[in-house]
Amino acid sequence: MTPDFSSLNLRDEIMQAITELGYSEPTPIQAGMIPLMLTGVDVVGQAQTGTGKTAAFALPILNNFVKQKNPQALILAPTRELALQVADSMNEYGKHLHVRVLAVYGGQPYGPQINSLQRGVDIVVGTPGRLIDLLERKVLFLNGIKTVVLDEADEMLNMGFIEDVETILASTPEERQTALFSATMPPRIRKLAERFMRDPQSVVIKRDTLTVSAIEQRFYMVHENHKTNALTRLFEIEPIHSALIFARTRAETSTLANELVVRGIPAEAIHGDLDQQARERVLGRFRANQLKVLVATDVAARGLDIDDISHVFNYHLPDDAEVYVHRIGRTGRAGKTGIAITLLSPKEKRRLREVEALTKQPLTKKELPTPEDITKHRESQVVEKLKVWLGRGRFKRELEMVQELIEAGHDPLNIAAAAIKISRGEEKQRPVAEIASLKDERFEKGKKERFGRREGSGRGDKMRVRGSKAHEEGMVRCKINKGKAHNIRPNDIVGQIAFHANIPGNIIGKIRIEEKVSFVDIPEEALDQVLKHSGNYKIGKEKFSVVKAEKN
Repeated sequence: MTPDFSSLNLRDEIMQAITELGYSEPTPIQAGMIPLMLTGVDVVGQAQTGTGKTAAFALPILNNFVKQKNPQALILAPTRELALQVADSMNEYGKHLHVRVLAVYGGQPYGPQINSLQRGVDIVVGTPGRLIDLLERKVLFLNGIKTVVLDEADEMLNMGFIEDVETILASTPEERQTALFSATMPPRIRKLAERFMRDPQSVVIKRDTLTVSAIEQRFYMVHENHKTNALTRLFEIEPIHSALIFARTRAETSTLANELVVRGIPAEAIHGDLDQQARERVLGRFRANQLKVLVATDVAARGLDIDDISHVFNYHLPDDAEVYVHRIGRTGRAGKTGIAITLLSPKEKRRLREVEALTKQPLTKKELPTPEDITKHRESQVVEKLKVWLGRGRFKRELEMVQELIEAGHDPLNIAAAAIKISRGEEKQRPVAEIASLKDERFEKGKKERFGRREGSGRGDKMRVRGSKAHEEGMVRCKINKGKAHNIRPNDIVGQIAFHANIPGNIIGKIRIEEKVSFVDIPEEALDQVLKHSGNYKIGKEKFSVVKAEKN
C-alpha cells in the first residue's frame, strides 16, 4: 500500500507547499527515496523521466535545510532546461521556507549568476560546464555542501560531461550525502557511484510500474526517403491533440519542422542551438495549443515539462532501446492513454527487435492510410461539420442566400452540393503524399517466429554503428585520433570543426567518443572542407586529426 505524504514526517512548511500543489500520495520513486534520503545515506534511484524523481530528492533536501553562509545543496543536471525545471520545483516546494535557489547554466551572462552567489544562495542547480567555470572563477564555494544530487547521470555521460562531474564531486566535502538518479546504469555510471558514494542504497522502479502499459505502440514500414510523406498521411487520419516527434540530429529537427509547416502542419523544432528565451517561446506556444507539433532531439527533450501529449512519433528508432522507453513515456501520463508511432525503414529492423525484447511486448504493425482512406476521412469530416452546423442552426443569412437561389430556379440539392464543393476547395491544395509500397514478408516471418517461440534475449542484438557507416543518409562517418583518454568532449569536436572548416555547427551529426578514438558524422557536401582543415583542430594545445573512417 502506497503511503501518503503525511506519513513521511516532513516539515510543516513543506507539507503546506505540497498540499497547495495538490499532491496527496507519493509516486513509487518518491515513496522509496524520501525516507532513505532523510536518514542521510547515499542513494541511487533508477527511474525514467516523468516518475516524480525531482520531488524525491528535493523534499529531503528542503526538510534538512538550515540557514548558512555558503550553498548547502548542489544539483547537477545535463541541460539548462532540466536545471531550470528543478530550480522552479525547489522554489515551489520550499516557498514557505524562503529558500534561495539559483540555476546556473551556459549561454547566459556570468554577471547575474555571480551577483546571486555573492549575495548568498542556499541551493545551486547547474549544468557541469557552467559549474566548473564558476569554481575556476572562485565565486562558487562548495565547502558547505551537505547533499549532492546527480540528476539524469546517464545523459550527462552521453553528453560527455562525466569528467566535469568527477571534478565537481572532488571539490565537495567527503562527508556529504550523494544521490544519483539515472534511467539506465551503464558501466561508467556504476564506476562513478563506486568511486564517490558510500554504501549507496538503491531504489529501482521496475519497468512494469512505468507508463508503457498505458501506451498503444505501433509501427509502419516505410522507405527511409518517404518517412515525411508517411507522417503527413498519418496526421490526416490520427486524432492528434499535440505531438512530439523525435529526430536524431539538430539539422534533422529543423528540416522536418520546416517541411511539416510547408504541408500545413503547425510545427517547430526544439534543439540545443536555441537560446533559453527562444525555447520558452516555443514551449509557450505549444502549451497554448498554438502549435500542434514539436520536433526534438533526445537531448533537447530532456527536462521538458509537458504532460498533455497525445502522440509520440519516432521518426527513427534510437540506437539504445532504453531511450525508446523514455521517449514514449512522454505520452500516456496522468492516467491518460497515449499513442506511440514508429516509422520503420528496413534497415532499422534490428532496433525494433531490441525494443520489443526490452519492453516484453510486440509493437503492432499497421498499414499506412491509402489515398482512398484519406479521401474517405476528409469527406466524413465535412459531413460531421455539416451536422454540427445543422444542429446549431446559426446560418440565417446563408439561408436567405439559398432562398434567393431557389427563387432563381436552382434545385436545392444542387445548391447544397455546390456549397460543399466550394467548402472543399482547399483540399485540392493538399494532394495525398505519395509513398512507394514496401513488402517485407521475411520480416513478418521473423517477427512471428520470435514471439511464437521465445522473447529475444538481446544477446548479440545490440546495434553498434562502427567504421564508415554513418547514422543517416547523406552523412559520412569520420574518425578522430583522440578519445576519452585525451579528455575530448562533443563540444570540442563541434566547435573546432565548425570554426576551422567554416561550416554551421548544427549540420554536424552524431558523435561517439570511445577510449582512444572518436567518430563524427559529417554531411557529404561538407566532407572535403572538413578533411582539408584536419591539421588545424585542437584540444587545448594538442592537435587532433579528422579522416574518413575506414570501411569495416
